[in-house]
Amino acid sequence: MPHDAADVRIEGMTCASCVARVEKALKAVPGVVSATVNLATEQAHVQRLRGAAGAAALMAAVQKAGYTAHVVTADQPPPAAAASHDGWKVALAALLSLPLVVPMVGDLFGRHWMLSPFVQWLLATPVQFWLGARFYRAGWKALRAGSGNMDLLVALGTSAAYGLSLWLWWAADGAMAHLYFESAAVVITLVLLGKWLEARAKRQTTDAIRALQALRPETARVRRDGIDLEVPVAELAVGDIVVVRPGERFPADGVVEDGRSHADESMLTGEPAGGQATGRPHHRRRAECRRAVARAYAGHRRRIDAGAHRADGRIGAGRQGADPAPGRPVSAVFVPVVVGIALVTLLAWGGLTGDWSTGVLNAVAVLVIACPCALGTATPAAIMVGTGAAARRGILIKDAQALELAHAVRVVAFDKTGTLTEGKPQLAAAEPVPGRGLDRDRLVALAAALQSGSEHPLAAAVIAVAPAPLPSASEVRALPGRGIAGRVDGRELQLGSTRLMDELGLSREALHDRAQALQAEGRTVSWLAGRHDGEARQLLGLFAFGDTLKPGAAAAIATLKSLGLRTLMISGDNAGSANAVGRALGIDDVRAEVLPGDKAAVVASLREGATKVAMVGDGINDAPALAAADVGMAMAGEQGGTDAAMQAAGITLMRGDPALVAQAIDISRRTTAKIRQNLFWAFFYNVVGIPLAAFGLLNPVVAGAAMAMSSVSVLTNALLLKRWEPKA
Repeated sequence: MPHDAADVRIEGMTCASCVARVEKALKAVPGVVSATVNLATEQAHVQRLRGAAGAAALMAAVQKAGYTAHVVTADQPPPAAAASHDGWKVALAALLSLPLVVPMVGDLFGRHWMLSPFVQWLLATPVQFWLGARFYRAGWKALRAGSGNMDLLVALGTSAAYGLSLWLWWAADGAMAHLYFESAAVVITLVLLGKWLEARAKRQTTDAIRALQALRPETARVRRDGIDLEVPVAELAVGDIVVVRPGERFPADGVVEDGRSHADESMLTGEPAGGQATGRPHHRRRAECRRAVARAYAGHRRRIDAGAHRADGRIGAGRQGADPAPGRPVSAVFVPVVVGIALVTLLAWGGLTGDWSTGVLNAVAVLVIACPCALGTATPAAIMVGTGAAARRGILIKDAQALELAHAVRVVAFDKTGTLTEGKPQLAAAEPVPGRGLDRDRLVALAAALQSGSEHPLAAAVIAVAPAPLPSASEVRALPGRGIAGRVDGRELQLGSTRLMDELGLSREALHDRAQALQAEGRTVSWLAGRHDGEARQLLGLFAFGDTLKPGAAAAIATLKSLGLRTLMISGDNAGSANAVGRALGIDDVRAEVLPGDKAAVVASLREGATKVAMVGDGINDAPALAAADVGMAMAGEQGGTDAAMQAAGITLMRGDPALVAQAIDISRRTTAKIRQNLFWAFFYNVVGIPLAAFGLLNPVVAGAAMAMSSVSVLTNALLLKRWEPKA
């Protein structure tokens, strides 16, 4: 039976366990064929039998699972993510917890700064039940769904420490008892910090679609009965005359009825001086880019979620190409195991020794040592320090997943224009025909004078190198699709394409071989012809234009190769130009004449076989490919469309320097190594500490100190990343 799709926006998800529950609820709806949930974009993509599983049924299933759902249309960009306001909660929790921690430090030096039980309770209670309320809510949802998550373990561990403190305070009957309020408050503070850092990274993932949506013109200027009217683009009809002024975007496709101008299509095609745009409206092509980015996030980013290393850890991450179910969260195994160990500890001590108080104390020690503050901050701490170190070097990492995935990249694909080259045509050659009485400077001066009033990029390239002062030009007129004509110093001149020379009946034999050689190098060739009054028209010379390589581009490619990476260039330019650039830079593979809409397909083909691919680009036309790659790197620059590319990519290179690509991969490798080290130490404390606590060899005081030490070791190790320096 035929299928259709629906996108559902989900609110209230906090971790990978939530993703699994929402997917399970959606798949249970009759008529649903498949459902994939993206935690980063907070959206579910549902495939269903046509006519079955209506929107109401989907939303009801999600709401029954404990979340809020809204059905969105396929072309509607996700709403702007609300800026996280939880930073003040983290700061307040830290301020309330600090006085509880200071006495622990004093004990190490023989100082007794312990606060009274009432003051400890007064400081810890708002942290536990107000600032930490989110853990109780999320833990309760997990319990109702018959599963566990890290939020549940935080709630259990901190509640046990808080409850034991209340009992010991009451049992002391006025005497000074050792309480554990500080353990509960510090754990909640540190995990809140990790959650806040995670939320900051997640907010960025939907910006790409909104950036592309913002580029679409909302209104068009229509000329009706001689009057220009502003109307919504949706109200345009076939046959309308649309007026587009200099500097404005084209709101629709059409045929030029009157006037002439230069249209910069570089942000759509990737090339600064292309041919005419026909057959597709500019706004429709932007919409196609936008939809392609949305599809990439709905599909490919889903696979990233399945394979990426998460702050809560994963076991058996899903393989590429398989059913897109996520890897099993560590929390789904770790939480029930820890709770089970604590329960067994309580029953064993109470049943075998009859000392239920000791049993409770040892069970609490198990929960306290197992509290995941180090585990919860292992990844966010390394990511925070790594992204800060990268930012100081001009590498802006706004997607933590990109940072974690870049270390595994094996192929780096580059856009050509504006990424490896300057993106501006320059005069590569100016050669006069021998025997015409012109040298190079005079030839350039004549062409520059003829084009002095033009804003065309090729004209700017000639004017930029022309000797001053320029002779004056008159009777200048455009020759649509062919070139320009006019008079300079009493000489009639025509400057333009090969087609124009053929129309003038001029032979190009004198420079034919040179022109062929330049065109083989990917240069664009123009010709200058002219005559004095009463003389026959003659070919005067040729001009060749080409883009120039960025300084350091070849060295950047060599560095990537030294790291064991394969390099590839994807360009919409002709094969001659693209291959010439590829040879000059030493790129392994060149894909030329690739249409803007096909770049993402090329990237997808490179990813076959689970190969991790990074894409580097700078324009709107690169946005789908940036989103489809495992790691998108947008290179900042002056060309239009850069903002959309920056939003589509997880990493932005703030300078137009290709060397930053290798540096981004290097900092990713360093950060990933720190994450693995941190997770080792976080689990090491649990593996060693939990058995000690269960056998009564680790009381809650020592357990709390060990838990704090695990956090200190993790944070200290992460801070070593601040010393990262790019390799020379």
